[in-house]
Amino acid sequence: MEPPQDSLEILQNSLRNAPIIWKGDYPYFIHPISDGIPRMDPLVLSATRDLIVDLIDWDEVDLIVSVEAMGLPLLAAVGEITGKPTVVIRKRSYGMEGEVQVSLSTGYSKSKAYINDIKKGERIVVVDDVISTGGTIEPILETLEQMGAILHAVIVAIEKGNGKSRLSKEKPNWPIMTLARIEIVDGKVEIVR
Repeated sequence: MEPPQDSLEILQNSLRNAPIIWKGDYPYFIHPISDGIPRMDPLVLSATRDLIVDLIDWDEVDLIVSVEAMGLPLLAAVGEITGKPTVVIRKRSYGMEGEVQVSLSTGYSKSKAYINDIKKGERIVVVDDVISTGGTIEPILETLEQMGAILHAVIVAIEKGNGKSRLSKEKPNWPIMTLARIEIVDGKVEIVR
């Protein structure tokens, strides 16, 4: 019997095998953490969850937040193991009191998101599947700060492109961490770190 792989190795190996499709000039990797397909090996989800959980002191966190849809598996897994409440930033309005609308722009689409049930002064951790351009996470983090939330940590499973480095320079107070950085080279996923 082979010894078990460590969590980072499990995530990285799953990324190396991710198929690539093109949306115009944009190379898009397809991975169960970011797309829900191909089917997710439960070890990949638990490894990614464990990497997230090990990054911070959860006693200093009030709430975990993510954006639908692909942040949801990570949000549920991390929320369950840490015992912290969770909130989903939705892509449709519910019209609840205090709901805040955010305009999003990714490398290949524009949309809106709606933030509900986040209170001023809450120490939050944002978990998400991918950061590429930063077009989704940037307006969300700006809006969360405007709402008075305290960004304790922003943990993204997969980093591709320059979004994280750009945001780290422009917004050095945002505690953005990623688990695996990838590049698409010759139609394949390569792990940068």
